[in-house]
Amino acid sequence: MTEFSARDHAQRRTLLVVLILNALLFVGLGVGGLLADSSALIANAADNASDSVVYLLSFLAVGRGLLWKRRAARLSGILLLVFAGAVILDVGRRWLFGAEPFGVTMMAMAVVAAVINLVCLMLIRRAQSDDVNMRAAETFSFNDFASNGGILVAGGMVMWLDQAWPDLVVGVIVAIIAVKGGLEILEDARKTDGAIDDDGEQR
Repeated sequence: MTEFSARDHAQRRTLLVVLILNALLFVGLGVGGLLADSSALIANAADNASDSVVYLLSFLAVGRGLLWKRRAARLSGILLLVFAGAVILDVGRRWLFGAEPFGVTMMAMAVVAAVINLVCLMLIRRAQSDDVNMRAAETFSFNDFASNGGILVAGGMVMWLDQAWPDLVVGVIVAIIAVKGGLEILEDARKTDGAIDDDGEQR
């Protein structure tokens, strides 16, 4: 049975809170995205869904060997890249078949999500951990917060211009941010390879 240090327990508490908040955001943004016919909100909801899986992996990785943590981080990066591909496909579908996003709902949901993601980011940074999975969690929260700002702007432009393209553009930007974050996490995980011996422990 894995024995956890006081620092491990603190990390697990932080990740559990962040996991729950992201799961709630996934539901809220998903419903809001469907009601508002917004590609950007649906992209953000899918992002939070993948984040929730990643936070669960990070939660399970706390207190385990470096090899286990590296594999969890690597899977996190891959999930982000898969999410980005799915978002781009959805944006393409909406571009071809049309969409009528509702700007007010986009802006309201973006503000709520930004506040929650800022809380998550502050909690993770307060943990002050150099663990590869905690760094991945910080990357996710920062990316989400930045995406929320883009959705807020897109919602205002949709209302002002009465056109759907700002929503689609932000959907693509969210996907690009996810690709960047996923590649950074994979690179971070790769850098730990040299610090692991044949038994999967840190040198």
